[in-house]
Amino acid sequence: MSHRLPELPYAMDALAPSISKETLEYHYGKHHKTYVDKLNGLVEGKSEGKQSLEDLIRTAKGPMFNNAAQIWNHTFYWQSLSPNGGGEPQGAMKDAIDKSFQSFASFKEQFTNASVLLFGSGWSWLVKKGDGSLAIVQTKDADNPLTKDEVPLLTCDVWEHAYYIDYRNQRNKYVDAFWNLVNWEFAESNL
Repeated sequence: MSHRLPELPYAMDALAPSISKETLEYHYGKHHKTYVDKLNGLVEGKSEGKQSLEDLIRTAKGPMFNNAAQIWNHTFYWQSLSPNGGGEPQGAMKDAIDKSFQSFASFKEQFTNASVLLFGSGWSWLVKKGDGSLAIVQTKDADNPLTKDEVPLLTCDVWEHAYYIDYRNQRNKYVDAFWNLVNWEFAESNL
């Protein structure tokens, strides 16, 4: 099985001005594609070549894990964004956030802090725990909630390449812009 770069669910310029076409050209077109190319080279001719990304994330180590997880993480991230996104969640997503965080405002503040204050490269996630509650988790580098049997609902990529073209070293401005694009329908579909 050969892994492929998935199609973006929108045009390259659809997230502007929050995330520019240039950022997507590099982030999606180069970074994400490189993970796909590297993983295909690593698994070629090996038994791991028949495994899904999810299986590799749960079993592989080192470069094979890193590239499989980064493909999966980025694909999930692109789906977590929408040119028609933003605002506040409705329905079951709103109810779950209110139950776990008391209010959307409290959740947004906590998720923003988790994203802005994560030291180094990584991801902030909204996840559903085994008991059905929601939590915010930070992961470093390529790690993701699948390694802890948590259900990812939404993610924010806080590697510098996600925002440096548009916001330079101002991660906080990127995270503020992220809220304009959050795809609550996708998050609720994962709930």
